[in-house]
Amino acid sequence: MKGAIIASAVATLMSMAAVRAGAEPLRPLVVGLPPHEIVAILRAAGFAPLVRPARGAGVFFVRALDPDDRLVRVTVEARYLEEHSSPADDRYAFAYVVTIANEGQSRVQLRRRHWIITDGNGKVEEVEGPGVVGQQPILEQGDVHRYTSGCVLPTPVGTMEGTYEMHAAGGRVFQAEIPRFPLRMPNALH
Repeated sequence: MKGAIIASAVATLMSMAAVRAGAEPLRPLVVGLPPHEIVAILRAAGFAPLVRPARGAGVFFVRALDPDDRLVRVTVEARYLEEHSSPADDRYAFAYVVTIANEGQSRVQLRRRHWIITDGNGKVEEVEGPGVVGQQPILEQGDVHRYTSGCVLPTPVGTMEGTYEMHAAGGRVFQAEIPRFPLRMPNALH
């Protein structure tokens, strides 16, 4: 059974590789394997994980970000800020650390951001603007840029996701995806 699941996962990965050159997000890979085995299969097939699968989950998203192999990997770690929150006033503060890694072959610059922030009631807020925290970082091949920012929600849970507009050498523009990540007060249920 496990061999069939792995074969199915590899076949799915190969079909995904065929469309890897596209700028659209690739479909999720769903298999009944532990997360560490999913990661191992993805790495063996040449894909770098963008987000770790949740413990016990068999869903792992792979995204090809640019058709000309100008890959930018975005990872996010979020945490609840109890000291800046006031649940009695429906104020829940979160900080997040974003890491942007240029894994492609040419220099890229982050020019714009587009965030989609959804609270626990399903209310969506979009935020767009130049750069991140007042910067438009240039990343040479292999460079990493890391920054910290935050948001306040009226609910103890929510999500954020979005894109960065990246400009590559030669004037090529592409969207680097920011994978959806949870904003959650510890022990909050939704």
